[in-house]
Order: sequence, then structure tokens, then C-alpha cells
Amino acid sequence: MSQAEISRMKPPLVPLATLIGRELRGGKVEKPIVKYGQAALAKKGEDYFLAKPDCERIAGDPSTSFSVFAILDGHNGISAAIFAKENLLTNVLSAIPQGVSRDDWLQALPRALVAGFVKTDIEFQQRGETSGTTVTFVVIDGWTITVASVGDSRCILDTQGGVVSLLTVDHRLEENAEERERVTASGGEVGRLNVFGGNEVGPLRCWPGGLCLSRSIGDTDVGEFIVPIPHVKQVKLSNAGGRLIIASDGIWDALSSDVAAKSCRGLPAELAAKLVVKEALRSRGLKDDTTCLVVDIIPSDIPVIPPIPKKKQTFLSSFLSGKKSRSANKATSKLSAVGAVEELFEEGSAMLAERLGKDFPSNQNPGTFKCAVCQADQPSADNLMANSGPFFSTASKSSEGPFLCTICRKKKDAMEGKKPSRSLVAS
Repeated sequence: MSQAEISRMKPPLVPLATLIGRELRGGKVEKPIVKYGQAALAKKGEDYFLAKPDCERIAGDPSTSFSVFAILDGHNGISAAIFAKENLLTNVLSAIPQGVSRDDWLQALPRALVAGFVKTDIEFQQRGETSGTTVTFVVIDGWTITVASVGDSRCILDTQGGVVSLLTVDHRLEENAEERERVTASGGEVGRLNVFGGNEVGPLRCWPGGLCLSRSIGDTDVGEFIVPIPHVKQVKLSNAGGRLIIASDGIWDALSSDVAAKSCRGLPAELAAKLVVKEALRSRGLKDDTTCLVVDIIPSDIPVIPPIPKKKQTFLSSFLSGKKSRSANKATSKLSAVGAVEELFEEGSAMLAERLGKDFPSNQNPGTFKCAVCQADQPSADNLMANSGPFFSTASKSSEGPFLCTICRKKKDAMEGKKPSRSLVAS
């Protein structure tokens, strides 16, 4: 089946305001319960996780609560993973306007995640350290789930209908042709490791540096074409709820998405996480750090996500988990029958200006502009606009954003191959 046919099968995106309006009219405004469990086995000790189930958009107001979970898989050291764990959430929230409604907050979140990831990367690189980390960052507000990711840690969604959906995109050069093209167009080289005799071994890597990933936070010594701009996906569950499994590649190199989901259905989140790690260990052995978060989003009257009766595999469920199937003729009916998840937003472009948009952020102080990435106020004379580059047409107005300060503009140019990769460290 072609990509165009698959796209036609997907239901159209529904504006978030429309979905919230349906909730209000239907009286379904009660928030779900969020329960989570975590388990890990260490090989190198470079995996970290974040679990904050009690965040509030307005301090002291429990009705504005939301939850944040993240998996960070470090490489070449632990400093980037620790730095991102400690600073990423603050940087994301600082990019969301204060005092906005829940609707506006959720609509601003995808762009704020992009700004927060890039700001965290810039701040870490300015420390002069060379480690890096993957990040899979999940925000849960009511029935709305927003996932931002760089690297190859993964988040899957298992719904009551039995369909396992991938909410992230793997940024492995071996598996992602679009990322290979982007890296080479930005000045990097992609190839395998050469050994004695000229033989090539191992997965595709980016040179210089030899990193297998095309996106991460950190990795100052590799090159700015390894970008921190995340893939972002936002979905809304039905009030039947669902289960998230967020894990490092130590899990996903051993288990498919379907196997991971099926291995722990019907179990409480804490026990489910331990069982997924145990299943990965049984399947492959301890080859890498293996960390798993299981997060249940459930109605208040349901204590645990119930097991799903076994059924024949359909093409769509196999496609979402990366497997082939013999039941292709059932794909359309399966998609329409589930109805448990509505996709609100998805974007994975590595172009910073495209991801932030012309109206981000809104500037309220006359004569100054707020940088769309670091949120610093800049005098208008010192302001640099992202759209002055080739991404925007020459017809773009000089007053259009997104607006970037000097440091963040250098970062944008470097990621697009316009500046030396070490320009930020030298600033």
C-alpha cells in the first residue's frame, strides 16, 4: 500500500477547540487518573527518566494540573541527559504565554516544545561538554497527550480498542532516509565504519563523530546538522483511556511495539513496566541500558487498563507496529471501528523557522522583540528575523517573525549548514 493510500485512510485532523467544545457540551470534563510505573536495568548507566505527575499550569490550582514524563538515553557520558532532565521542562514552559486558557495552552505547546528543546541544546553546548542524549518527552493534560522526541527512544500508545500506535519517529540514520538526505544536504557525511581492508561494518553513522542518530540534545563535537528539533505529535484519547509505554532503545531493540504492549496488558502500571523490562532481557539479554515508563490514563472508575481479548491481527495494527500482515483487506474497517484516538497535530520538519511560525512568540512590549527560542527581550534594532533567510520569500514583511536573538540565529544557521558548527561555543 502506498503512502498516499495510507494518508487517505487517516481521518482528518480535528481542531483542539472543537474537541474541547464537544467535551463541554457533552458534560465530559472530568479529568482521568494518571498512574505510572518505572523499571530499569543498567549496562552503562547512561539512561535517565523524569516523572512529574503533579505539575500545574497555575500554581496552587489543582484544576490546571498536568503530568510530564520523559526518557533520556545519554551517550558519550551522562552530562547531557542530566542537564536535559533538569532544564528541559522549565525551558518548554517559559515559551508558553502566561495566563492563557487551557485551550490556548495546549495549542501553544507543540511550538513551545520545539523552542524548549533548542534552548536546552544551546545552553548545554555553551558549557563546552560533548556528551549527547535522546529525549522522549510526554505531556499529559486531561485526555490530551503531546509527545516530543529526538533520537531513538520511543513512545507507543495502547488503546482499549487493541490498536498499538507509535507516537514518535526514530531518528536513526540507518532507518530514516529523509534524515540521511537532510544531514548530507547540511554538510555532514553518512557512511558505515571502515575497518582494515576497506570493509564497511555496523549501522550508518554521521561523520564527523560517528553518531548513529540524526537528532539529539548535545553532541557539540559531532556537528550542528545533528539537530535538537523534535518530532511532535499531539493526540486526544476518548474517555476510555489508554496506556503509554515510553522506553529507551534497550527495550525497542529487543521487542516490537506490539509485543511490548501485549506483554503487560491487564497489569498495574508499576508491574507492567517491570514485565516489559523482563521480557526485553529474556529476548535479547542485557546489551544496553534498558529503561521503561508505563503510564496509564484511565477514567476514575476503572482501576487498571483491562486486558484485550485476543483477536486476529489486522493490516493496520501490524503496519503501526512495523510488521507485515496477511489481513490487508480489513484495514479500513479497523481504522474506523476504533475511534479511540483523534490526532490533533503532527510535525517533524527540521526547519526551525517553519516549526516556530511567523506569529511566535507574540510581542507585547513596543520597541522590543522576544526571541522565539530563548524568550529574551531584544531591542528592535538588534532583532534578527528567521525569515530573512531563503526559507521565506523575499515578499515577507520585515515585521514578521519568528524573531531570533543573535545566538539563536547563529544556531539556526548552523543547523542548516550555513555556519561553522563551533560558532555557538565561541560566542
